[in-house]
Amino acid sequence: MNTYPSRKLSTKTIVAIALAATTVFVLFAIYFYKVNPESGPSLKCAFKAFTGYDCPGCGSQRAFHAIMHLEFAKAWHFNPFVFFAVPATIFYFIVETILPRKGAVYRLATHPITLSAILFAIIAWWIIRNLF
Repeated sequence: MNTYPSRKLSTKTIVAIALAATTVFVLFAIYFYKVNPESGPSLKCAFKAFTGYDCPGCGSQRAFHAIMHLEFAKAWHFNPFVFFAVPATIFYFIVETILPRKGAVYRLATHPITLSAILFAIIAWWIIRNLF
């Protein structure tokens, strides 16, 4: 039994979603191109402030800034997980907004084993990055 309602997005809705996502991406890109998190105003990690340990996202702001300046090695040094998290986020945005819920890609992407593997990867990265 399928518990998800079937959904068919209109072309107008898809265009609106694409426009909103593009706008957010452009604003994000402009911010991280212009603002250097090492010297400018940026959010600090509450987990690191309280514990002294890095969270899975620590260094992401600096990594995004480095990527915007095409300094990929520097970005990798700050947080290599960004190179995996960003494509995964884009993929899941597409899966949740555009792809039909009855499709094979949707079922695979939202399968408990797939989601558990992603959670395991995040926790493993969290542990490994604090050991070295």
